[in-house]
Parts: sequence; structure tokens; C-alpha cells
Amino acid sequence: MSRKLNITVMLGGPSAEREVSLRTGAAVAQALRSLGHEVFELDPKTPDWILPPKTDVVFLALHGTYGEDGTVQKQLDFIGVPYTGCDAGASRIAFDKVLTKQKCLQARVPTAKFLTVNSAAAVLPQDFLPPLVVKPSRQGSSVGLQFVERVEEWFTALAEALKFDSEVLVEEKIVGRETTVGILGGQVLPVVEVRPKAGSYDYKNKYTAGATEYFCPADFDAATTQRIQAAALGAFNAIGGRDYSRVDVMVRADGSPVVLEVNTLPGMTETSLLPKAAAAAGMNYAELCQRMVDLALERKTAAELKAEQEAAGSTVIMTMINVV
Repeated sequence: MSRKLNITVMLGGPSAEREVSLRTGAAVAQALRSLGHEVFELDPKTPDWILPPKTDVVFLALHGTYGEDGTVQKQLDFIGVPYTGCDAGASRIAFDKVLTKQKCLQARVPTAKFLTVNSAAAVLPQDFLPPLVVKPSRQGSSVGLQFVERVEEWFTALAEALKFDSEVLVEEKIVGRETTVGILGGQVLPVVEVRPKAGSYDYKNKYTAGATEYFCPADFDAATTQRIQAAALGAFNAIGGRDYSRVDVMVRADGSPVVLEVNTLPGMTETSLLPKAAAAAGMNYAELCQRMVDLALERKTAAELKAEQEAAGSTVIMTMINVV
């Protein structure tokens, strides 16, 4: 086991996904305690939270706004405490589905045809017909997700999605198999296939026990698996990701992948998708949590070493100037 650490797990928070975050955080805290660490749970319901003294590292178990949009990451950067997951910049991009798609297009990562709408009165363009997916640009965990199968459903879906954000993303609905790919420390994990027993993989099916079946590793041939993983890693790199993420990818009938979005702080209950993928790669839940902590601490060590080297270099230069 790694040395005993003082770890603060940030969980809950002010977002619409608070309850899921509380479950994630409780599971993470229990796992880290089982490894012998001193764990404190901090719920940042208000912005005036105070980090416990002697915190070695923060484990971010937050979801949704504040936790995944780069806000808490900026605060922790200011304090100077290492934390798990992507930095503030990558978090902000990944949380904004439109920015993510723009980054994917720039990096030539396959993604669905899309447009953005910010008015409930917007008329559907003639060249953009159902079936469509409508979702808030800046929400997570399928919050506000709507499907438009007929033109008559457009305004209702648009109004519902706009309840959660001032801008919505409208995409062509990709018909195919739904998958998700975990990325951990530069390693692409086995593909997980998601199969709701009824309807789509919306918020209800995602968090209702027994409503969805999961298969990992997913039953694709080697070439298709490689394409799915390459698309996921491409999207992760396109948004500037670090440490870990989970990338949602649709797979068309011809085996071609289409990236939907990047989740920088994916669910971490023991039944969540990233832990399932890690288990298929031979890593149990506690080991996964420890690996996430280690990645954060490795960054801190590397940064400190770089600072020492730069300071030593400056000293040498000043000494040479004085001698001259």
C-alpha cells in the first residue's frame, strides 16, 4: 500500500446531481479508509467551505455544475492543493458539450452533426430533421435530455431542455450501440456496452437499479474495439484531459464510432461504469481509487521537482553573473 495520507473527499455540492455525488463520495471515502488513509468528507454546499488542515490531496467526487465545470478546480489551484482528475481548463471544455464537439471537430474525432439553440421559439431548420437529441449544453448525467422523433415534438423538447441551461445542443440521433470508454493514466480501459431494457439511457434508466444492462468487455471484434477506443482517447486528448475520464461513444451498424461527450468526473459508486471497466482490466474498486490519488500526487511531485530545478538553474546563472 502507498503511505498513509490525509485525503479530503469533496462530495455533494450545489448541483442538480447532488444525490448521485453523495453516493459516489461515500463509496470513495469507504474505499480509501479501507486502505488505511485518514479520510475527511467535505460537502461544498456553499462557496465558503474550508479545506481541513494537513490535507495531502483532494479526491473530487462532485458531479454537475461547480464540480465538473472547472469552478472548484480553480479554487483548489489557488489554494495549491493537488486534486484528482482534469484541471480547470479541460473541465470547463468537457462540461460544455458544444465546446467539446468543436474540439473534436478540430482534432478530427468523429462526432454527430449538431447545431446550437438558445431560444424556445427557434424553428427547426429544414436540413435538420428528426430523429434528434436535444440536451442542455452545460449539464451532466443526462439531465434535461430529450428525444425528438417527430417534428411536432420539437418545441416541447426544446422548452424542457432550456429549463436547465440558456443554450441547448441539438444533435442527429445516432442509431447504433451505446458504449462508454474509461481512460486512466493514459491507459484506455475495456469498452463497456450500455443496453437499457426499455427506452433510452436517460437519467431514470441510468440511476434505477436493474433498468439497464452492462456488458464489459463489450462484444465487438478487435478492429471495431480499437476504433472505439481510439475515438475515445482522441476526444480525451482534444479537450486537454489528464489522469482519467469516461468518454461516451455511439457505434453505428457499420462499426464506426461517434463520440457523444467526455465525462471528467464520472460516477464512482461500485456499480458505476468506470469501476466496471477498471475491474475488467484487473483493477478492483479500492485500487482504482488509490490510482486516482497517486496520479494527482505524481503531478505534485513532478511540479515540485521542476520548481527545484528551475530555482537551481537561476542560482547558477546568478552566480555566473556575479563572477563575471
